[in-house]
Amino acid sequence: MPELPEVETTARGIAPFLIGQRFTAIRVNQPSLRWPIPPDFSKRLLNQTCLSVSRRAKYLLIETEHAGILSHLGMSGSFRLVDPHTPLKTHDHVQIAVGDLELRYHDPRRFGCLLWADSDRAKQLVDHLGPEPLSDAFDGDWLYAQSRRRSIAVKSFIMTNAVVVGVGNIYASESLFLSGIHPSRAANRISKVRYRVLAEAIKNVLARAIESGGTTLRDFVNGQGEPGYFQQTLMVYGRDGERCHRCDGLIQSRVIGGRNSYFCSHCQR
Repeated sequence: MPELPEVETTARGIAPFLIGQRFTAIRVNQPSLRWPIPPDFSKRLLNQTCLSVSRRAKYLLIETEHAGILSHLGMSGSFRLVDPHTPLKTHDHVQIAVGDLELRYHDPRRFGCLLWADSDRAKQLVDHLGPEPLSDAFDGDWLYAQSRRRSIAVKSFIMTNAVVVGVGNIYASESLFLSGIHPSRAANRISKVRYRVLAEAIKNVLARAIESGGTTLRDFVNGQGEPGYFQQTLMVYGRDGERCHRCDGLIQSRVIGGRNSYFCSHCQR
């Protein structure tokens, strides 16, 4: 699933080509995504000028003069900028003509969404989100305060959107490894000092992932159709049974909160 770095990479990749440009043609080839694309999608966007492209958590926001789009990439979605004459792929569900290019939304599993940002559904999705992990509002003191009555595993805790947004499975595993914290340790049994280390690790891991264009494990491509390269630097995620880069022990995996979690039992206590 595309996580925060992948969505940020997408936003940065398409923004220079969209901002200030008019949407001169819109075609919806498949409206049935996780939630149906609004029936007035094409009519409301036509001839609108794009004002901004941004990200909130794992959601992409495209603002125009009179409408805003909230999009989630689901399990396998992506936006690509292509030459309008490029043959359509089977799962290119939406086409938006912008300048001399075409923005296409591609989603084989159709778990993503394209909603009006002012709709009740969109507001339900974003109104109760926690702070952005790369913002000043997020730090170790915040994590410590939020964790005091939480006995769940720390990995599940930092993946809770009301605590901090955008820390998905890959980046949670990597951040906990860098912090030396075992992923199954109870959130309320971690000190403020260690939470400060963890918060900095989360910021570091996400920033490096964005610089690398995200992580491509299966389907993700950026706005130009290119894969991300952060997977080449993964320390534990997906490396069950391989040697730890730090201690030469074996990387292990365990299901925590319904998700495969990867760790080194020697380096993470």
